[in-house]
Amino acid sequence: MEDKEIIELYFKRDESAIDETDAKYGKHCLFISSNILNDFQDAEECVNDTYLKTWNSIPPVVPLSLIAYLSKIVRNLSLNRIKSQNTKKRGCGEYEYVYEELSNVILSQETVEEAFNEMYLRDLINTWLGKLTKEQRMVFVGRYWYFESVDAISSKMNFKTSKTKMILMRLRNDLKEYLRSEGVHV
Repeated sequence: MEDKEIIELYFKRDESAIDETDAKYGKHCLFISSNILNDFQDAEECVNDTYLKTWNSIPPVVPLSLIAYLSKIVRNLSLNRIKSQNTKKRGCGEYEYVYEELSNVILSQETVEEAFNEMYLRDLINTWLGKLTKEQRMVFVGRYWYFESVDAISSKMNFKTSKTKMILMRLRNDLKEYLRSEGVHV
């Protein structure tokens, strides 16, 4: 079923919209949540919460891209869940590792999370991402949006782990320099 048809089901308040959403995007949402939470049961709960939040927000919202809309919701719900747990412990998925890596670009985990929500910084990062090669974008977005492990990215891109780590390090350094050049204190 096409996204437009699924969105129409939400507008009609037809409960089959959730089934269609799950059939088309359930695995994608579970992938995102599992990467963040590292717990299948918690990830499933976040996916279900995503469907509820989607049900409650459509209408009036008309997403331009249903997959992007769902991805953002499940990502935020998963991040909120991990924040509510004891994030000081290890073993909570790639969340801690990803923010540790970015802490050298932006001051602290809290600052990173706040900064990514700031419109100005988001626009700068989107501009920077637009200047990268497709390969670089896939590596960066896979790691810092989808919370994929370095091994998973390496496998998907058919790279050695060391190459993926090097690309990520260079991209973080490049982003840091770009943000500095745009007047962002890093």
